[in-house]
Amino acid sequence: MMQAEAPVLAVFASDKGPGDPERSSIMSQAGTYLAKRGARIVCLAESGVVPVPLITAARAAGGDVLIIADATVMLPQALAGVSMEVVADRAERMARIGQMADAYVALPGSLASVSGLFGAWAAGRALGKHAPVVMLNRHRAYDAVRGFAADVLSHSLAGHERAVQFSDSIEDMWSRVSRLVHEAR
Repeated sequence: MMQAEAPVLAVFASDKGPGDPERSSIMSQAGTYLAKRGARIVCLAESGVVPVPLITAARAAGGDVLIIADATVMLPQALAGVSMEVVADRAERMARIGQMADAYVALPGSLASVSGLFGAWAAGRALGKHAPVVMLNRHRAYDAVRGFAADVLSHSLAGHERAVQFSDSIEDMWSRVSRLVHEAR
């Protein structure tokens, strides 16, 4: 049996701002879990927000990580050697991520991470890519988005229930992502 090509997952996460103090731990767990399953991880870094725990854990587990960053991002020493593409224009950053992603993963984070997710997803769709979104709804982090998807997306996006999914655990998130990516290939 042939080994399937590793999926490229655009992972959006942040431990900045108010909210769940467990976010760093969730990022670390997700980074390790995804890397051990062979996922290639692409992260957005802009305005000083870099998902350090996610990237550090993924690399420690042998994962392949690429950072798409704005010109202001200075990586901490812990991330020395991580591949990074600096793209000055935000629309071009979003398009680059949208072009690469087989799926989008949203971990509980801040408004900045959700904004980045939407920007990359919209840019990907504009390029003709219809990669699914899976959100880790830990501690009901994405209940408002779930309600929006049911109320708004259901009327404007055919197959919205497959395009945007929610999970309650990292294991379920991976199961959904890997199934959706496999079905799309």
